[in-house]
Amino acid sequence: MKITRTNVAALLAAGALTAGLTGCGGDAAPAPATGSAKPAGTVTVFAAASLKSTFTKIATDFETANPGTKVTLTFAGSSDLVTQIIQGAQADVFASADTKNMTKLTDAKLVDGTATNFATNVLQIAVPPSNPANIATFADLAKPGVKVVVCAPQVSCGSAIETIERAVGTTLAPVSEESSVTDVLGKVTSQEADAGLVYVTDVKTAGDKVKGIPFPESDKVVNTYPIAMVGASKNRELAKAFIAAVTSAEGKKILSDVGFGTP
Repeated sequence: MKITRTNVAALLAAGALTAGLTGCGGDAAPAPATGSAKPAGTVTVFAAASLKSTFTKIATDFETANPGTKVTLTFAGSSDLVTQIIQGAQADVFASADTKNMTKLTDAKLVDGTATNFATNVLQIAVPPSNPANIATFADLAKPGVKVVVCAPQVSCGSAIETIERAVGTTLAPVSEESSVTDVLGKVTSQEADAGLVYVTDVKTAGDKVKGIPFPESDKVVNTYPIAMVGASKNRELAKAFIAAVTSAEGKKILSDVGFGTP
């Protein structure tokens, strides 16, 4: 499905009428009611690495439906993006792979309004198609000689892995800790690792480059993805329109097609 100009225009019009009535978080002033329902200009979106395929699709549809707009996308680990925003990087929208990193921005008064939860995700084991280490369970990742790659603890997927380790009493000895889930996936697809812990959505978008191995312990940690406008946004109306596109029925369809769940 496409994100239509009609849907975005309607949402923008509603936002313009209510902008003067609703307060905004942080130090930013409420968005002015412009009376215009046509988005224009550039919106800069910082998004978790696991959102790359879906947000690229949503952004493309958004630009097609709204000539004259441009969506600039930056993907990285959520913790890295938070650090960049706190240090002054220009962003209009932030989408995190967990609520913890969004809370960091909220506590720093750098989020406008309230974040909206728009998706969920769980971990899955990714191995090369031939599965050289014969991985079948989470416990197999801790066997001697198995080269497993994970996200660093400060990254959303790394924090989830630590929670699972504590819950099941299995401690991994990774050969490397990466700054984003896409870096973990890259180690597996290049066969530099026997296995990596990534999101189920990453396995699905990788196609036949990897084999996914579900494990029941993954249910112990379900990551919830929030999205919000950054308080220092330079194009507030377009930021609101892009968030509306992500949370619309069309946006949810794009997300669910690659395995994201509904919060």
